Amino acid sequence: MIEVTPLFEPSDRTAQLQAVTHQNWKIGPAKPVIWQNEVHIWRARLDVPWSWTFDEALCLEDRTRADRFKFESDRRKFCAARASLRLILSRYLDAKPGRLKLSVGDFGKPFIADKTLAQGLRFNLSHSHQLALIAITRDREVGVDLEFMRPDFATDEVAGHFFSPAEVEQFRLVSPQMRTRTFFNCWTRKEAYIKARGEGLYCPLDQFDVSVAPDLPPMLLASRVAADDTARWSFDNIGAGDRYAATIAVERRSAGMKASGLPPAGRNSRLVLWDFVQA
Repeated sequence: MIEVTPLFEPSDRTAQLQAVTHQNWKIGPAKPVIWQNEVHIWRARLDVPWSWTFDEALCLEDRTRADRFKFESDRRKFCAARASLRLILSRYLDAKPGRLKLSVGDFGKPFIADKTLAQGLRFNLSHSHQLALIAITRDREVGVDLEFMRPDFATDEVAGHFFSPAEVEQFRLVSPQMRTRTFFNCWTRKEAYIKARGEGLYCPLDQFDVSVAPDLPPMLLASRVAADDTARWSFDNIGAGDRYAATIAVERRSAGMKASGLPPAGRNSRLVLWDFVQA
């Protein structure tokens, strides 16, 4: 029996914090199966010893991109994240990880090029410090963001540059003890949203508002980009580890889910948490 966590529940802050605290991470299966009403999150460590499995998983494009990094530590983390992504996708698709063709959309969001092979599988990757998160869904878009929380970065100046006016106003009301966590909760919610939309930084950060106050659950409060997005997307916090903040944004419903009669995303969705361990 797979242990699952209700996604996007509950609405009050105390229960929300308890839900994140009790999120269970299990070692991921060799042949995972994902249903349309599920969201799978894989957690991968980037400080593990390099192996031939990682080496074989990378394609030429991955290696070329890695060579652009100035520092060896950054190259290594990038390669570990990309290799983990390919190895995880290969488990779902029963394909050779190094031969998976990944393309990108107009604004850089990656996807599996072979639609027949993909079978509706969507994914998103985020990595920070020594961890990576890979979100997997079927037939609906998803975005995930992971950040290592640095107190020196969580300032009014940075918030004023990247947050919307409404978010800045709320952030300035937060108590000193909660500022770092609140800052990175807001940051990861904004990043998860623009990544889910597939627009990255092409989506103006001041044109939408996410929840900021510590007593509010993660949500999109308003969007000047697309007014109906508040009903389109659901958010949840991910308890990735100490000193990390993470958020997932996922479409509530897809055409495939509606046609199949499966429940829409939202209160009936299930979040499945896997730890990636090399076979």
